[in-house]
Amino acid sequence: MPEFQSSAPSAEAVFYRTYSRRKADGQRETFKEAMTRCVSSIADVGLFTNEEKSLVMDQALNQHCFPSGRAFWVAGTEWGSQQKNFSGWYNCTSTNVNEISAFRHIMELAMMGSGTGAMLEQSNINSLPAIVTQINIVSVEDAGDILPPDRLEQTEFLNLDNGNIVVYVGDSREGWVDAYLGIIEIAAEFSAKKTVDLIIDLGNVRPAGERLQGFGGTANPVKLEDMFRRVVGILNGAYGRRLNSVETCLLIDEASACVVAGNIRRSAGMRQFSSDDTEAADSKSGLYSQDEEGNWRVDPKKEALRMANHTLCFHTVPDFDTVEESIKKQFYSGEGAIQYVPEAIARANADLLCNPQRKKQFIDLYLQDKNEAAEYLEALYQPSGVMDPKELSHRLSRYGLNPCGEIIGTDFHCNLAEIHLNTIDPNDTQAQDNAFKAGALQVAALLHHEFYIDRYRYSREIDPIVGVSFTGLFDFFVHAFGAPWLDWMMKGRPSTNLGRKFIKREHYYLRRWADIVRYTVINYCDKHGLRRPNRLTTVQPAGTKSLLTGASSGWHPPKAQRFIRRITFGKSDPLVSALRDWGYSVIPAQSAKDENGNLLDDILDPRVQEVLVEIPTEVSWANLPGCDQFDLSKLPVSSQWGLYMQVQNYYTEHNTSATIEFREEEIPLLAKLIHESMQLGTGYISAALLARFDANETFPRLPFEPIKKDVYDRWNKTAETYRSALPAIFKKEEVSFLEVLSTYDSADYELKGSAGCDSDKCLAESQKDADQVGQKI
Repeated sequence: MPEFQSSAPSAEAVFYRTYSRRKADGQRETFKEAMTRCVSSIADVGLFTNEEKSLVMDQALNQHCFPSGRAFWVAGTEWGSQQKNFSGWYNCTSTNVNEISAFRHIMELAMMGSGTGAMLEQSNINSLPAIVTQINIVSVEDAGDILPPDRLEQTEFLNLDNGNIVVYVGDSREGWVDAYLGIIEIAAEFSAKKTVDLIIDLGNVRPAGERLQGFGGTANPVKLEDMFRRVVGILNGAYGRRLNSVETCLLIDEASACVVAGNIRRSAGMRQFSSDDTEAADSKSGLYSQDEEGNWRVDPKKEALRMANHTLCFHTVPDFDTVEESIKKQFYSGEGAIQYVPEAIARANADLLCNPQRKKQFIDLYLQDKNEAAEYLEALYQPSGVMDPKELSHRLSRYGLNPCGEIIGTDFHCNLAEIHLNTIDPNDTQAQDNAFKAGALQVAALLHHEFYIDRYRYSREIDPIVGVSFTGLFDFFVHAFGAPWLDWMMKGRPSTNLGRKFIKREHYYLRRWADIVRYTVINYCDKHGLRRPNRLTTVQPAGTKSLLTGASSGWHPPKAQRFIRRITFGKSDPLVSALRDWGYSVIPAQSAKDENGNLLDDILDPRVQEVLVEIPTEVSWANLPGCDQFDLSKLPVSSQWGLYMQVQNYYTEHNTSATIEFREEEIPLLAKLIHESMQLGTGYISAALLARFDANETFPRLPFEPIKKDVYDRWNKTAETYRSALPAIFKKEEVSFLEVLSTYDSADYELKGSAGCDSDKCLAESQKDADQVGQKI
């Protein structure tokens, strides 16, 4: 029996690349084995009853409710059971950069696979000390010179008689981050010499290719020396003053770049800046440029800024022109996002601002005088006693964002669970109840984790955060309402009699699901003596896990009813050969270019190091009556906004991660919608705005490429022909994908696990004409 549904043709590729671990015998886990490992561990952490464990397990194995990607990888491992590694369970975090130790925390989180948000407003970074000592790197000793038995795990700093300092970088996660932090601390500590000579010894660091025990993957310290040199360069550039926001950002992102080059598949970040920080607003300007031949290059001094999304924090309502200019900037460069802070803080204090009147009163006061808003919170708290000033400060700082913007808080970790609505019958209310209850139990279970770092432990105690998300909403609504709903969406969600009926039904589903989550989490927390979270629901962008069931991402529409999905692999990955045998085309990736910048076409070319597997995909409702006639690339901004705000106001209590695609002529309307929402307090916090590629230009070999039905049928028939030949080759009636993979796999091939953010936001998004599809099968 297949592990995944036929509507999820990318599932095998994604699961065995991202979530399946090696077992003791060297074989990869099946989906059932991996999910059983994960849910059993969550049940142990959460002290589940047999009934609770049975429900969560059933919903997971039937692919209705998934844990976070990070938990899917680390739960049930010895590594994941250690308190110092608890952060590795969490997809997303946010940290206020208001003291030097924050740099260490953020790098360590990235090394554990978590996505990292960093609050870099002036009010935070002004608390950092000035850079008062310059550093001169005298030499860097190569990694791997010292054999394993003699290696230091912890970093050591040795002060020599001549005033030089030797940094012996330890062979561990703690070793790397302590060396990184220690160098920053040297620059911030007064030295009579004014310039300190530094010798960096990497001899204890295991060489590239040596296996990492526990976490998974192999060592790759290739960027470690470069990171130290770049960090020192940034620090020296700030000599005699405090770091500015961009320098602070670069210090974080250089560490992230080093981590990505090491043992983490990829990193994800969010960097939040003050609204009047013009240097930060323009920090990515000139990041990319083209030479006379049209080849793109990246500014090496700014290259690390690619590691994170940037947003500006507005504590007041910006004027219309500012909003419109922000959207224009995002249209042409992808940068310039606006976050509306008052809405975020109000939502993050929902225990006190527990009705619309209180929420509006707080926002009105905040816009006039932050001190009056603070006094209002204190007054609402009075029946419970006098609010600790530390708690008040925490409450007013709860507008930090995780990398994809769906969680709000400060110094937080958030555990996410995800309901796959595309796998659930819209008419089966019990199935919906079970899925959302299972998701609520999954996220509540991890509230038993106690973090060893003070700031995260305090934040968990005072403001426990969970997030039950869903994916496949668009699919669910098409299955529920059919072609008439699609037609209404394509027309801009007009206020007709039928439209009002659709809105009412959308309300019903969204509110009902949110109520199930709240009821389940509150009951669970009360039973276990845990503080109740005051916000519980969110919608994440839902990347690779959506591919496990073929769901349209989060609340978003799919790119088309049928498309080619391209997934990147290393050329030597055993999955490439297995997927080719499974009937899919393999072509060189975008990174495979000749000396003139032209894309290579032959996967056997030695210059090709990455390849794309091309998978024909058809959404689950493509063949429903009337649903094939609509061009989803023409879905107007007004419809995307309308559905997004429905979710934001009737389901989501944190924030809804949104990518709204638009054309240039839609900029004034989109500016009006966002500006009015902030003015009227109708729910907007932040959203990613993405120019439709067909409005600018097209690029080859991107992740999604719409195709017509006849092209899909031809590609799919070819894949089925390949698969139909496998039983004869393997001499058995049915052949699983894992059996095919096992003929190429090796226990020595490293498996890395998921990254902190695995969403489609991390991918370039585009659409191309169907006739541009290359017939490579």
